[in-house]
Amino acid sequence: MILAGDVGGTKTLLALMHSDKNRLSMIKEWAFPSRKYNGLEAIIHAAFGSQIPKLSGVCFGVAGPIVNGHCKATNLPWIIDAHKLAQTIHVPSVTLLNDLEAMANSIELLQKKDLLTLNEGNANPIGNRALIAAGTGLGQAFIFYDGHRYRPSASEGGHCDFSPETDEEIRLLQFLRNQFDHVSWERVVSGMGLANLYRFMLAEHKTTEPHWLTTQLKSEDAGVVITKIALERTFEPCVSAIRLFVRLYGAEAGNLALKVMATGGLYIGGGIGPQILPYLQDGEFMGRFTGKGRYRDTLAAIPVQLILNPKSALFGAAHHASQLA
Repeated sequence: MILAGDVGGTKTLLALMHSDKNRLSMIKEWAFPSRKYNGLEAIIHAAFGSQIPKLSGVCFGVAGPIVNGHCKATNLPWIIDAHKLAQTIHVPSVTLLNDLEAMANSIELLQKKDLLTLNEGNANPIGNRALIAAGTGLGQAFIFYDGHRYRPSASEGGHCDFSPETDEEIRLLQFLRNQFDHVSWERVVSGMGLANLYRFMLAEHKTTEPHWLTTQLKSEDAGVVITKIALERTFEPCVSAIRLFVRLYGAEAGNLALKVMATGGLYIGGGIGPQILPYLQDGEFMGRFTGKGRYRDTLAAIPVQLILNPKSALFGAAHHASQLA
């Protein structure tokens, strides 16, 4: 048996699986709200108590940088140490992967129903790939072809400097510089980024937030509320925030595709994409994705696919664990 996990800023998924000749079958799975626990050890204890089964492989995808088996989670007050965790759960070793590296491991396992094409393109079968995922934060990964198979590599590109393109985006940067020491892409393309864009749009529209929306935003996740209102089109600053979010998502996805020369395809993961599908399909995402001057035709030829399976990072971590078993 193998234990796999997808550790995110909002929720943590665990799965106990059986691995047989590269085939994974689910035995049991759990979902926990991450912020209600003081660490990954506490979540594992909540799942298993003191009866942790004998495991042949353990791998966790974590939203944060992994350095020598050690991770300080980006959007959680957690520090995860692979060696200490292995001792705690009584296994020889634990592997930590960046969550996007884990998700990238799942791409070869995904079925047709798990993907939605935003741009057909013309895939180079041995070309590099790239993965970008907006959720609680903004994750990115490079996926290199080594001549035999695809190998994912983690990146913290979501924390690079936000670069505005339009006059509106220059005003957005100025707006956010008044709040943050460093304005990264994650500050605009993520769940927290969506809340920032909404506040910016309130100022742009010179609009007062209605009381009913204030009440919802105080009691629920801001990104979820803004998305819901935008889909219902009941408050224009929410619609404007989502549309700006989509344009910026497309712009940074195009930046990533150029950096990797992702002629094998650009994949979009994370929880936000499937929730805002009508906006992703209205042309603005691809307009900014391809809007790179002399490289427009290069980017237009890159296939772009949205990952619909919400457990892709979990299965990617499980696949990695199965290779270690």
